[in-house]
Amino acid sequence: MPTFHERLNEQIAYEFAASQQYVAIAVHYDAQTLPQLAAHFYRQAVEERNHAMMMVQYLLDAGDEVTIPAVAAPRNRFDDLVAPVALALDQEKRVTAQISQLALTAREEGDLVAEQFMHWFLQEQREEISSMSALLQVMERLRDNIMLVEDYLARESSAANPLEAGAPPAAGGAL
Repeated sequence: MPTFHERLNEQIAYEFAASQQYVAIAVHYDAQTLPQLAAHFYRQAVEERNHAMMMVQYLLDAGDEVTIPAVAAPRNRFDDLVAPVALALDQEKRVTAQISQLALTAREEGDLVAEQFMHWFLQEQREEISSMSALLQVMERLRDNIMLVEDYLARESSAANPLEAGAPPAAGGAL
């Protein structure tokens, strides 16, 4: 069974892959002149990159080996304007399961420091699923008038906060 530190190295790949997928989604919306949707997913991409770098910093601080992985190519083509958001929600659910497993692995190993480190990510994932679920509902409801989605995001993004003060440090600094 992989150790927490081995699984955390695997999670770095998942976080970078999520970042790349969000860039692909952002580019998809940018190419259709939907600047609010594009900006939303560009921000999500940076956030996922920052998560990976927080994990890198944790491993560095713990004196463990860090392996920067290759990632699978993201999906770049979508059937409609709603599909990318549905994919993003599925991705957030998958990452939540991965983070939960990491926390359980740390607990099973009796590594309380590692378990505590994962608690911030668990809370972050709850927020990500909630906000992406809301965006998907809005997208489905307004699929025939996408400009109202743009208006919704313009209003909602003004309330967006940068990384919380309690976030773990990111290697090289958060972007």
